[in-house]
Amino acid sequence: MSTLTYNPYAPENVQDPYPLFKQMRDEVPVYHNPEMKFWALSRYDDVCMAHRDTKRFSSAGGVTIEGAEAGMPLLILRDPPDHSWHKGLVTKVFTPGRMASLEPFIRATAIELLEAMNGKDEVDFVHDFTVELPLSVICELIEIPREIRREVHERANAVVVRGSDLDDQAAMKAMFEQLQVFQELAADRRANPRDDVITLLINTEVKDEDGGVRRLDDTEIATHFIELATAGHETVAKAIANGLIALHHFPEQRARIQADPSLIPAAVEELLRYDPPSQLQGRTTTEDVTLHGVTIPAGSKTMLITAAATRDERAFENPDVYDVGRSLDQRSVYFGFGIHKCLGIHLARLEMRIALEELFRRYPDYRIDPEESHRPAFSNLRGVADLRMWPGQHA
Repeated sequence: MSTLTYNPYAPENVQDPYPLFKQMRDEVPVYHNPEMKFWALSRYDDVCMAHRDTKRFSSAGGVTIEGAEAGMPLLILRDPPDHSWHKGLVTKVFTPGRMASLEPFIRATAIELLEAMNGKDEVDFVHDFTVELPLSVICELIEIPREIRREVHERANAVVVRGSDLDDQAAMKAMFEQLQVFQELAADRRANPRDDVITLLINTEVKDEDGGVRRLDDTEIATHFIELATAGHETVAKAIANGLIALHHFPEQRARIQADPSLIPAAVEELLRYDPPSQLQGRTTTEDVTLHGVTIPAGSKTMLITAAATRDERAFENPDVYDVGRSLDQRSVYFGFGIHKCLGIHLARLEMRIALEELFRRYPDYRIDPEESHRPAFSNLRGVADLRMWPGQHA
């Protein structure tokens, strides 16, 4: 019987969880942590199955181990049939036309941020680029005023941090302030309608629990915007930095991509598989579930470990190797799976592609030092808080 212990907030797992994930897949594919009160699935097929099986694996109990978000009017916490109209509501934000119109803004923003590094011997690439790019993009999409954008990021970080960096009071204060800011924006748009996303949601009719038709109140709108703002920039910010660190460890792959920029879309997909920013997603069992001879009792918080699934040898050959030539065949689950697959998937890919294109074009000889980076523990995410970079000579 295996005696391994999986605590996602433990420093050694925050630093590098992948050796433990392999051990879990091989020895305890249905893992139980009685102290932290959660179960975990780590094999690719099991993670995909649980994502699809919304009847037995419910999102309503929260997506984090603690489940403090349960009961909030968030799309990610909705099960069918309630999920359908909530998803339809949020889909109005991510229309193809809206996404296409953002590409010039994304590229211009990336260029502006990179050009600001010209002539500098050293920069913090997380602070100066990986946070600023997706934060600017999501705020442009949902039209958050420029003067409060950095505060939106800092509050979002305070809410998702865990482990030794956790400050419960700061997290509660950040959540309250974030909610208050978006409530004020919603109230302002009710008084002063515009041709923007907030006004669109204010004017959209939705179904209530009794099947009637109503409109969202300011708190519901604010909560949706917190979800969009947090997911829309935190994951991409961490994904870009994770990607550069992966290329640092596989320099021959970096050289291959830089020699042939047409490989960048494939490089993005492989970066997301190799070290996904969203590491695990929580569900709650609605009935006893038996897998591999182990029964997860009804009512149990069960974490679906995406990052373990994308390194499963049963699904991917040589999974611990970053390979830009890998054919993923639509099998990766780094954007979620099933009904909760990320609505911003195309936007995230677009941002990462443009980030790599413009970085390689301007600073082909850049160097980074990930060994000095601080890697906080987060509720569901994996990423560094800083990344020392020497841009090198501007091309």
